[in-house]
Amino acid sequence: MANQNFSHHPAICYRPIQPSDLEVLERIHAEIFPIRYESEFFQSVVHERDIVSWAAVDRSRPNGHSDELIGFVTARIAMAKEAGIGDLLRYDPSKPDQTLVYILTLGVVETYRNLGIARSLIRQVIKYASSVPTCRAVYLHVISYNVPAIHLYKKMSFKCIRRLQGFYLINGQHYDSFLFVYYVNGGRSPCSPLELLLAVVSYVTGGLKSVAARIRKNEEKTAKWPKCKDTQSLISMQTKRNITTQCTGYECV
Repeated sequence: MANQNFSHHPAICYRPIQPSDLEVLERIHAEIFPIRYESEFFQSVVHERDIVSWAAVDRSRPNGHSDELIGFVTARIAMAKEAGIGDLLRYDPSKPDQTLVYILTLGVVETYRNLGIARSLIRQVIKYASSVPTCRAVYLHVISYNVPAIHLYKKMSFKCIRRLQGFYLINGQHYDSFLFVYYVNGGRSPCSPLELLLAVVSYVTGGLKSVAARIRKNEEKTAKWPKCKDTQSLISMQTKRNITTQCTGYECV
């Protein structure tokens, strides 16, 4: 439900973050996040040093605040082979230039929440990532207790594919993180449900063939072994292996 505490009708617009946003950007980060960000991070954001960003502003705000940040998203491009989540992508080693877009921070000031601003900011990132031919996915981490954010990403078709134990350290306490991925430009999980089924079928079929081959081999050797009333054949049992997927109660991909 939209926040009704306005003396005016909001007119939300989106633009790149710029140097004049520095002070407000730092303040909002300090108000929203339990993690302290270094000054270097903010300088990189406002000066576009390896970071892309978008600001949300309310053009209808009075008293000279019509261009002041009320929301933001920051992100950076990472090489797929160096991102640390290559096992979650259908990564093609023959194309070393494949990239990902990692969402660093996303926030909206409290009085402007529940207006769809965060969703629109995320769409800006997805649109940007889709425009980069080498990009295969947008990904991010969400602290485990941030239920509204988790619901938002799920509604936007992000896939929750991994839980990272103790990923965040805040005030001396560890918190888990969920890893979300949104695939673009043909990027996809290396193990879709159909591919997982085919892998299981292939594994079982290969196992049966292996057992059958061992039985035939043992039958050929039976003539050389002394017969025993209690043992008619000797068959080596194949070591059991488990096929698992990255899933802890969330959608498997």
